[in-house]
Amino acid sequence: MADSSVSYKCPNCGAPLSFLPGKKTVTCEYCGTEFEVSAIEELFRDKQESAVHAAEAQEAKWATEDAGSEWASDEAKALHAFTCSSCGAELVCDENTMATECVYCGNPTMIPKRFDGMLKPDYVIPFKKTKQEAVAALKEFYKGHMLLPSNFTANNRVEAIQPMYVPFWLFDSKITAKAQFRAEKHHVINTPKEVITEISVYNCKRAGTMSFERIPVDGSKRIDDAYMDSIEPFNYGDLVEFSAAYLTGYLADKYDVTAEACAPRADKRVENSAIEVLQGTLEDYDAYELENIAVVKDVGKVSYAMVPVWILTTRYNDKPYTFMMNGQTGKFVGSLPYDKTKAFLYPALCSLVLMPIIYFLLLMLN
Repeated sequence: MADSSVSYKCPNCGAPLSFLPGKKTVTCEYCGTEFEVSAIEELFRDKQESAVHAAEAQEAKWATEDAGSEWASDEAKALHAFTCSSCGAELVCDENTMATECVYCGNPTMIPKRFDGMLKPDYVIPFKKTKQEAVAALKEFYKGHMLLPSNFTANNRVEAIQPMYVPFWLFDSKITAKAQFRAEKHHVINTPKEVITEISVYNCKRAGTMSFERIPVDGSKRIDDAYMDSIEPFNYGDLVEFSAAYLTGYLADKYDVTAEACAPRADKRVENSAIEVLQGTLEDYDAYELENIAVVKDVGKVSYAMVPVWILTTRYNDKPYTFMMNGQTGKFVGSLPYDKTKAFLYPALCSLVLMPIIYFLLLMLN
């Protein structure tokens, strides 16, 4: 985050500068250097401009009030919510879902109640991957993991996989980005006695306007952000106008993080992307370092969508393990246990195999 204020410091010693009464110059009280006012203005003009852009960036806000809409009365009647008595997760389901397993802790008990108090989503990405495909993806995920405990797959409750619609806020943005880089060009001179490297330093300014569409930020505290980031991207070309009919036969997580609360994550994604784009213009330099960046939103629109995810939470030795699959693309992520005995034996076996080979090579060298 760029500074929105400017500290006037002596370019010679770094001490604060001040305008002393009775003088026509700005003086450093530590080293005694005096600067003409015009010179100070020229010296700090870039930092002042950067501070202005930083302040504008901090003041710009997303139009979060436009995300989502109110439920129609007949749609609200068809929705219910239940709270898991084991872990407290709050989920949304259609009126036909009376009993299920909590995808977070495996608790099989559900107490339905009338659902209210949630914005109606603008869009939904319907499920494309089936339960059979999710089960096959999990089994494929196990392959190649030599340290996986043998009884983990044998006792795994594959049938506990559940489909869920996860709430996402999608941020559209048009921005103006301005950045300043310290760049270097290196010139190496080889002499009979030494190698000399000449380093030329440049102050590089870059600016541009950029557009971002549907920057995703999940709106659920219960869903691990790292997992959701890992199963991205979703193909937003498949977005359709939301209808409660898409929830039939599926669970849906209620958002508990507002669009406004998610905005900082979207801002950070925009800033990182802007930096990456502007850095791409520095390919002629041997090294560079970002000194400051200011991103101002010219337009900031937010929409609310539900995206499809297959989720499995299983336990092994009283420890939970979670797996998630993108219900549209099939991308699969998860955490796995490892067998400590195998972890100890495999390196030892490798050593036994390699020792004769090493011994033979040593004999050949001698």
